Amino acid sequence: MPEQIEDQEANASSQSENGSPDEREIPKALSLLPLREGVLFPGMVAPLHVTRENVITLIDEAAAKGNRYVAVAALRNPDVEEPTLADVHTIGTAAYIRMMLKLPDGIRLMVQGLERVRVVRVLQEKPYLQVEVETATPSGAPVDPDSLEAMRRTALEQFSRIVSLSSQLPDDLQTAANSISDPAALADFIAANLPISVAEKQTLLDAIDPEVRLKGLLVYLTREAQMLELQGKIQSEVSSEVGKTQRDYYLREQLKAIQKELGEAEPGAEELADLRQRLEAAELPAEAKKEAERELERLSKMPPQAAEYTVSRTYLDWILSLPWNKGTEDRLEIPEVKRILDEDHWGLEKIKDRLLEYLSVRRFRPDGRLRQPILCLVGPPGVGKTSLGRSIARALGREFVRMSLGGMRDEAEIRGHRRTYIGSMPGQIIQGIRRVEANNPVFMLDEVDKIGMDFRGDPTSALLEVLDPEQNNTFRDHYLDVPFDLSRILFITTANLIDPIPGPLRDRMEVLELSGYTEDEKLHIAKRHLVPKQLGEHGLKQDEHITFEDSGLLAILRGHTREAGVRNLERQIAAICRKTAREFAEGRTEPVRVDAEQVRRALGSPRFEWEELRDRVARPGVATGLAWTPVGGDVLLVECASMPAEGQREMGLRLTGMLGDVMKESAQIALSWVRSHASEIGIPPEALRGKDLHLHVPAGAIPKDGPSAGITLATCLVSLLSGRLERPEVAMTGELTLTGRVLPVGGIKEKILAAHRVGVKRIVLSERNRKDVEEDVPEAVRKDLEFVFCANLNQVLDAALLPAETSQA
Repeated sequence: MPEQIEDQEANASSQSENGSPDEREIPKALSLLPLREGVLFPGMVAPLHVTRENVITLIDEAAAKGNRYVAVAALRNPDVEEPTLADVHTIGTAAYIRMMLKLPDGIRLMVQGLERVRVVRVLQEKPYLQVEVETATPSGAPVDPDSLEAMRRTALEQFSRIVSLSSQLPDDLQTAANSISDPAALADFIAANLPISVAEKQTLLDAIDPEVRLKGLLVYLTREAQMLELQGKIQSEVSSEVGKTQRDYYLREQLKAIQKELGEAEPGAEELADLRQRLEAAELPAEAKKEAERELERLSKMPPQAAEYTVSRTYLDWILSLPWNKGTEDRLEIPEVKRILDEDHWGLEKIKDRLLEYLSVRRFRPDGRLRQPILCLVGPPGVGKTSLGRSIARALGREFVRMSLGGMRDEAEIRGHRRTYIGSMPGQIIQGIRRVEANNPVFMLDEVDKIGMDFRGDPTSALLEVLDPEQNNTFRDHYLDVPFDLSRILFITTANLIDPIPGPLRDRMEVLELSGYTEDEKLHIAKRHLVPKQLGEHGLKQDEHITFEDSGLLAILRGHTREAGVRNLERQIAAICRKTAREFAEGRTEPVRVDAEQVRRALGSPRFEWEELRDRVARPGVATGLAWTPVGGDVLLVECASMPAEGQREMGLRLTGMLGDVMKESAQIALSWVRSHASEIGIPPEALRGKDLHLHVPAGAIPKDGPSAGITLATCLVSLLSGRLERPEVAMTGELTLTGRVLPVGGIKEKILAAHRVGVKRIVLSERNRKDVEEDVPEAVRKDLEFVFCANLNQVLDAALLPAETSQA
């Protein structure tokens, strides 16, 4: 229990003999009580807490001897543990100890300041300081009473003003100050209660003359009054601008304090703890970890109701959710990978070989960093480019991400939006990686040739960094703003055309061309993939409900589809499955056998007739060419007719069929060569006089251009002017020069497959395209066709046209 030492008896005896403590004579020798912080003024009662051993000894001996008078002086340096006379101010206050209360951690005192004293000399240093003091009296210079009273009133007025402006000073101080009429006592009272520094209070204590003291006090009062007025003005302006958000903030802060008192969890504390735990567990790179820690620290100082809280919280969630060091392990058993690729796709040997080569190298460098290839699959629609990407992922044992670039115009779809925008998010690259939770997926960028650009940026330029193996290891998304390593991702892009892809982007990719399928390949694809898929989607069972015969599939291929891929083939198979499902729903019990006759009943008459080609070339002036289109190859029929010319002008040539400039020039070159070599190729002179020629390429609504129809146009003109018919089931392609040379052209595989689909048996093309036929065209197709490689137009005419006597017969 604390021990309280009362001074009632001592006070009673002292007061009865010598009056109150203020009336008794203060001893000249006093124990010195140094103050670390604060100044005691005469007439003031102040509580003190004593913890130092030497001071406690001083108090105990004072209590034991009944001597309650001490000298109180402020320390010059509050950090001094054992002060000497030099460490305390010379001017102090003689004080009387009103009450002492012993506590476990020291003694609590209540002392009353009596009068100013000046320390003269030291009487004792150990165990505590004891000094000789003398009363500090004014100098005795004459003082103007009116001036002193004026300063008293001014000080009182300023102090009243300060009390009214300050929220820290109680209003009772103003009442107490009004009751003090003595200027010196008022100055001490105000100095003791004014919120100024210890040094400034000591300056006022050192002022012995009341006039000097009041002048110094007025300086401090004026300064404090001005500061409080300025502070009130600022608070008023700020308060007027504080809206509902700030008001809610204060209310919620109060609510947090109430919840804390009630023992309830602070809002957001659990969430912050979860984020810290995730951050410690995540193996983030150094820069990403530094940014996450900085954002988490910022989030911890933000109220959950702030608008920025959700933005910062979402950002942290994105950083902590990304698989910085988490990936799947590649399947390096080459035979197993080959089996999976063959199981999913028929053909496509070049692409399969490229992937197997990549995995074989990786097998020999398991610990090294192997640069991931950037593959670009180029081919017509429906040949399986997109599905091939999924098959590659399955074969490698990786996750698969597909991103469609068709019609994309905003660069932010690739790089993301900066966090300054409302609703900002990372780009599709980072989003896809987060979805699969692996940093090495197979990432397919579909339709890379169909990206647009507008005022929002150019997405193809943003892809330059993504698809560059030398740069994408430090890809920086605008939203994350920290580098993320994309070098472990296997990027696969797809396109129908290679030309629309910008050169710098195309240079970063390894282009693999996918041509159309042969009839035999389509038959195998239908039997192994399309038919089982459609049976499953329609709820039908093989043999129990329906059976597809080879003859039925061939009837669909030849009569109802004419394409490079297999999309239309799948649609026709689905149509037959729907009709079969309806028949069973209406009561059929026997399985449907899909042969050629069943295809005709289900799908109607064939849309494409095989006899069309033979019928069209049964007259002079018709030639069959081959063309390349974005959806594969196609057969191009060229027709020519002659008519009497008006007047004696030279032979004119009219071109129709929506031809481009290059194709029109090819027609002019063909006519010039025919006219210059008319006698050599058996064209009578009268056939060139007084006539105009009209050359037309059917399907006039479809634009056509390019030089590859040069020999076809020349053959058509020679056929018309010489009367020689084109050989049945012949097609040709090649560029013609003015001297009659046949130059190579592109798209050979697509053109040959198109010719094979329509029943062409002989193909005429440039000698320099021989390597393309041998390398790209499947062997099964080469066996069905006869190839005639020509170096000049005379060889082309011999291979493509019947002899004159045969044509006349």
